[in-house]
Amino acid sequence: MFSRHVLAFGCLLALTACGAQPTSTSAAGDAPAQTTAPAQVTAPAGAGLSITDPWVKTTEKGMTAAFGVLVNDSDAAVTVVSAASPLSPTIELHEVVESGGKMVMRAKEGGFVVPAHGTHPLEPGGDHIMLMGVTEQVKPGARIPFTITVKDGQPLEFTAVGKDFAGGKEDYQPGMDH
Repeated sequence: MFSRHVLAFGCLLALTACGAQPTSTSAAGDAPAQTTAPAQVTAPAGAGLSITDPWVKTTEKGMTAAFGVLVNDSDAAVTVVSAASPLSPTIELHEVVESGGKMVMRAKEGGFVVPAHGTHPLEPGGDHIMLMGVTEQVKPGARIPFTITVKDGQPLEFTAVGKDFAGGKEDYQPGMDH
């Protein structure tokens, strides 16, 4: 489990078989407000880390996930170690793996490694940022601030956009096998 951060810190989320087309990026520090404006990355992280098309699966309460594509324009690998958002008191970096013949999600040991001059997708059914104990409804177009913490680097602040996505009809509620 990864450490929690206060207010400005956030992360991207995702769950098993949740796929979608992300929208775009926006300014960090905004409260989760309903809007249709695209999100924008506002601060570069560490050694050239950014995110494209960040989005959050809409939800009424409980759990959800954040997605996008982490981009590393530097000459060295960057490791994402945690994320935070005012939307959720508990955020974990997750992966989806096969276990006992079924796909399950679990905490990603060591975080997400984004290779030098490479990308790392955060997508339904794969690596994602998991938000648990979501404190308010996420509607389509909502703007959700996040901060990603990287090992030995500057945090990445961005805003993800709420998006409806049915995916694999997964349920982001306590008691899931992860």
